[in-house]
Amino acid sequence: MELTIQSKATLHNGVEIPFLGLGVFQSPPGEVTRRAVLYALEAGYRHIDTAKIYRNEQDVGWAVRESGIPRSEIFVTTKLWNQDHGYNRAIRAFNESLQRLGLDYIDLYLIHWPVEGLRLESWRALETLLAEGRCRAIGVSNYLVRHLEELSGSGKGVPAVNQIELSPYNYLSRKEVVDFCRSKGVQLEAYSPLTKGKKLSDPKLVALARKYGKTPAQMLIRWALQHQMVVIPKSTDRDRIRENAQVFDFSIAKGDMACLDSFDENLTTGWDPTHAP
Repeated sequence: MELTIQSKATLHNGVEIPFLGLGVFQSPPGEVTRRAVLYALEAGYRHIDTAKIYRNEQDVGWAVRESGIPRSEIFVTTKLWNQDHGYNRAIRAFNESLQRLGLDYIDLYLIHWPVEGLRLESWRALETLLAEGRCRAIGVSNYLVRHLEELSGSGKGVPAVNQIELSPYNYLSRKEVVDFCRSKGVQLEAYSPLTKGKKLSDPKLVALARKYGKTPAQMLIRWALQHQMVVIPKSTDRDRIRENAQVFDFSIAKGDMACLDSFDENLTTGWDPTHAP
């Protein structure tokens, strides 16, 4: 598959999502996030991922409007936070996110975490929002196989996306959920693909990056793309944002992809859903 910065994955409902996006987790509300989003859009990104809990939805929306790029060309994701689960609360939370963003619709609305006892009710709310055309696609985040099986067993629709932490350092450990998503037509989206910087100095990774004349971060992003994952590296630095997008002028050989896969050490740098009931 030949990839460019314009490349998109097609979700099971026909909606297209850009493979490369900018994540704004831990980007400070205000000018820092606004500038980061503008830098990304300037560099050719057309996918921005935020969430209520990040407290920067307003800044993402401002930058999308300020960019001058047609709204239809920018894919915006936000998420339902844990305290907002339940049918009515989820609807209200969506409305509040939409208001903070200052947009007419959201491209992808995700359940941020599989909150026990309420997640099926929340999913019903997302289905309502989808049916009303207020978001273009709905999905989940941090869902493992048991959470996805519960959803499919309830007779509800299949999520368009499952956004989970994925990198060469946990890919094989997460292979069960990776394979399940692929078998059900659920698009995988990798957050924290750069391991929050924890593995960028790994000698094995550095050696491979040197072989390709790329940075370790670029290798990790390209690895995710070649596994056909949507990937959302996070940065607020203009040069780093550009650098993270310079991953479409090379391809990692099959043997080196297998080598990267073998780096697995069941690494989790953030939320770990392993024990989420």
